[in-house]
Parts: sequence; structure tokens; C-alpha cells
Amino acid sequence: MSKRLVHTPEGVRDIYGAEFQLKTACEQEIHKVLHTYGYQDIQTPTFEFFDVFGKEIGTTPSKELYKFFDKEGNTLVLRPDFTPSIARCAAKYYIDTDVPVRFCYKGNAFSNTSNLQGKLKEVTEMGAELIGDNSIHADAEMIAMCIKALLDTGLVNFQVSIGEVEYIKGLCAQAGLDDETEMELRDLISMKNFFGAQDLLERSSVIENCREALLHVSDLFGQAEILNEAKKYAYNSVSMDAITRLEQLYEVLCAYGVEKYVSFDLGMVSKYNYYTGIIFKVYTYGVGDAIVKGGRYDRLLEKFGKQAPAIGFMVVIDALTTALKAAGITLAPGKQNLALLYRGQKWKDAIAKANELRADGANVSMIPYGTDNREEILAFIRESGQTPYILEEL
Repeated sequence: MSKRLVHTPEGVRDIYGAEFQLKTACEQEIHKVLHTYGYQDIQTPTFEFFDVFGKEIGTTPSKELYKFFDKEGNTLVLRPDFTPSIARCAAKYYIDTDVPVRFCYKGNAFSNTSNLQGKLKEVTEMGAELIGDNSIHADAEMIAMCIKALLDTGLVNFQVSIGEVEYIKGLCAQAGLDDETEMELRDLISMKNFFGAQDLLERSSVIENCREALLHVSDLFGQAEILNEAKKYAYNSVSMDAITRLEQLYEVLCAYGVEKYVSFDLGMVSKYNYYTGIIFKVYTYGVGDAIVKGGRYDRLLEKFGKQAPAIGFMVVIDALTTALKAAGITLAPGKQNLALLYRGQKWKDAIAKANELRADGANVSMIPYGTDNREEILAFIRESGQTPYILEEL
């Protein structure tokens, strides 16, 4: 048999042993927090019709989707993103519901990109969506809940960076940019390509004060005081309203007591074009990209036939576990994982003890051992995330 068969394709990997236990423990902690805020579980299909993630929706570019056909000839895709799927569900099952609906989910998402730069093509995501509430309190609840979930996994050194899509959109409209130029500019801003942005604006004949405002937007990041600086460049009501909303959001986040984890970035953009207002990302040590991404998408559900505002976020579990390992943080599993070591002739005693431990709530595997393989077995047990329980020393 070819050695190639034991390897995984580029961009995916196996997760097992102690790492998988850490991942599961993270998921359990986050899940508990989402439930305490009243969010209810939902499960959507791993693949959907292509149009659910099409260009009109404003999600992942077509070239980054895993596409295939069913026997009827329909184009299907592996989900790259949960939000459009949740929006589809809400529009289908809650079409006449005006009361806010809270969903939470867990599953794998897929991105068919060749520009990996260390990123995985398949990642586990957990998240929450609040549909039917356009208030600043919904924005604050989402961010405060996200912070609480991360803290409960043991992560303490992280920062939630908050932006506002409408701020940049207002500046672009103020400058008279068309949609295509705006998208190109937003890409340059996201890459912090100041010279590219300057060249684009000069070629577009943007007047000086508008050009200055757009070029300065990348510098508008920091604590709440930066919002006053942002007002100096907001010569339009759309951008000014965006700053006002951020100021109101900060006030509510202070009431939650989470302001120490919050900063602002007015130059923040997202590859998802369905975002319409507040967006946020969470950064921490040991990971090159954001471990959490979220934002408001007030016009996405109308693509599926329901008029409703919404906001949500998702945690990239694989990135979070990488950050926890980098910080030396371990999480105890919900149950104690024991490996009961016993001498072969003591199997009856071992069965009785294993049953006793299981009755007390532990997970127990039984492993016979001898003097010749004791150290090898102990090393394997610890690497597997289990604790040795020796019935009787040799």
C-alpha cells in the first residue's frame, strides 16, 4: 500500500489525543456560556445549494468554494461560512416571527484557497446569531458573551477590536467613489497598503479633504478616545452616526464590565460583504489571524425572504486551541480520563475497580502491563491526555 495513503491532503489534518481533549473542553466551555445567555442549538447541512453562498449574498468568493454536483445537476458547495446557512433557516422557519431569536452552532467550515500561509482548509467553528434585534444592546450582548466565553476557556490575554462598516462607507460616498473603486480601496485598507490606496484615490480624482479622511482611516485604532479623532474626518451623517453607535456601544460594554478587553479600529474591513454595521475581531498571542470574527448583517436575511436585522460571531476553535497551547493553558475535561493499569492475573480486581470508578463519573480504559513495557505505556497514556491509575505496583 502506498505511503501516500496515510497522509492527509494539504490544508487538513488529524486531531487526536491530548490536543483533541483540549479542543473538546474548549467547545464545552463555550457551549455552556452560549446556553447561559439563552442561545439554542441549531444544526445546518454541511453542504448547501451554491446560491446560498453566491456573489449576491456577499460571502466567500466562488473560487474559494468546494463545489460539486448532485445527480440532478444542481451545484452544491461545502459551507465556507455558517451565517448564510443560519439566515436561510431563520427565513424558512421563523418567517412570521417578530420576537428576537437566538441560535448557537458548532461544525466544520471549508475554504478552498491555495494561499494557505499556515491556514487550514477545514476548521471547526462555534458561534451565535441573534436575529430580530437591531439595538445597541444586541451588539453589546454579543461582544460581552464572546468575551465571557473566551475567559471561561482560560484565555486572559486577548483584545476585541471593534469597527463600523458604515464609517468607511460614509467616507467613500462622501468622496464620490463607485462600488468597484470602493471595494478595491477597502481591500487596500485591509492590507494596510497606504501607497496603493493613495495612488487609487489620486487616479479617482478625489478631492483633498476626502482623500485625507480615507487615507487616515487606517490610523484610527486604539482605545475609546480614538472615536473623537474619527469625528474630525466624518463630514457626512452616515459616518457620524457610525461613531455615535460605537460610543453608545462602549457605554453598554462598560456596564457589562468588559471594557478592558475592548479597543476600536475604524479601518477594519471584512471579506464578507454582507456586514452592514458594527464588526469585530479578537486577537491574541500565538496566532497570526483573528480567533473570533463577527458583526451585524441587517440585510442578509432579506436575500432569503425575511426582513430582519441580525448580529453574530464565530470562534475558530482550532485557532483558539493553538492560542491556549501557546499560553500554556490546559483545560480539564468534563470527566476524569483514567487509564487503569493492572497486572494480567489481576483482571477480576481490575474490572471491579474500573466499574467502581466509572460509577463515580470517570472515563476508564483498562491496560495490562508488566516490568518490560511500564514506561512506554505510561508515556503513551500521558500523551493521550489520560491520567494513570495503577491498581497495584509491580
